[in-house]
Amino acid sequence: MKTNENSKIEAKAFEELKWKFALQNSGIGLWDWDSKTNQVFYSKESKQIIGFDEDEISSDASEWDNRVHPDDIDDYYEDFNNHINGDNPEYINVHRVLHKDNTYRWILDKGKIIEYDDDGKPIRIIGTHTDITKQKETERSLKKSIDLITVQNNRLQSFAHIVSHNLKEYASNFESIINFHDEADSEAEKQEMFRHLRTVSKALTKTLINLRQIVNVQSKKHVKGNLISISKEVNIAVNDLSFLIAENSAILYNNVEQDCNICFSSSYFQSIMHNLITNAIKYKHPDRKPEITISSNCNNDYLQLMISDNGLGLDLEKYGNDVFGLYKTFHKNKDAEGVGLYLIKSQLEAFGGKITIESTKDVGSTFNIKIPKQKKSSYKLDFF
Repeated sequence: MKTNENSKIEAKAFEELKWKFALQNSGIGLWDWDSKTNQVFYSKESKQIIGFDEDEISSDASEWDNRVHPDDIDDYYEDFNNHINGDNPEYINVHRVLHKDNTYRWILDKGKIIEYDDDGKPIRIIGTHTDITKQKETERSLKKSIDLITVQNNRLQSFAHIVSHNLKEYASNFESIINFHDEADSEAEKQEMFRHLRTVSKALTKTLINLRQIVNVQSKKHVKGNLISISKEVNIAVNDLSFLIAENSAILYNNVEQDCNICFSSSYFQSIMHNLITNAIKYKHPDRKPEITISSNCNNDYLQLMISDNGLGLDLEKYGNDVFGLYKTFHKNKDAEGVGLYLIKSQLEAFGGKITIESTKDVGSTFNIKIPKQKKSSYKLDFF
């Protein structure tokens, strides 16, 4: 007849068997750390997670510690010590461990102190290893998709603003020229206004064609940049805005180098130049005629384009962080929408470029554009 003690032993053995069976079939590894010897029992499942057989890994704690990814090692030790010191009731950490095949596996590592010595110091911790590599890969893939959708949405929004912003500029030009035509006293003045109308009309047609081309490629994942001549593109922009420049008695100095070519979107470049030139005129200083200087520095690695004006300028200590933000305006101008500089920044970043500003209130501003040079055959741009 079985005694109560034998029954307890059998019951305990049965519970341990069920527990061991559950771990073996779940793929979860078990570890058991003895602080006195700094030895760790690693179960067969823990060793299999990182590609080793039972006899290939010793019981030394360094067997696992030395395989933890360098970027994860500090948090790995910190979380473990926080549990040892009593700061956290459990040890929980996610880290990468080097597999036998020299790739890394993501591990969810958990543990808990189960035994203390007479002084209250922990002497034994039992924990588990769970391979969460597939989960991490799924998370990474999901994040990549979300990031792509965000970028595509921002570019779609940028495109919508290009359409509305550019067309509004042309509508304003048409309205101004028509008003001047109606007020003209002579036939020669009326003919001059018609010539300006023809120039703006051609520029509008060209803009619409460019925008339509963007729409045609919006379903494509990639589109190649075109090799464009900077001097030619600047001349086109200046010519398109010749009426606005003349109307405001602005002086424009075009010091752009003649032999500089980069791989970029012509429509984006025109949009950038239109915005910066019109802004220099829109925010001119009331006590002087607008002066705009466009210059360049073109080398083998990048194009640097500088657009300076003598306008109102900005207090960068006050507005510096918001200059290129969407819907951020800084002057009491009824036509200001806070779209133009945001568009410029977005368009440049799409090609790996950037824009910065130097400005002094009541003195003027200089916009510095830097665009890396790319080979036409290898550069690809995501539009939408």
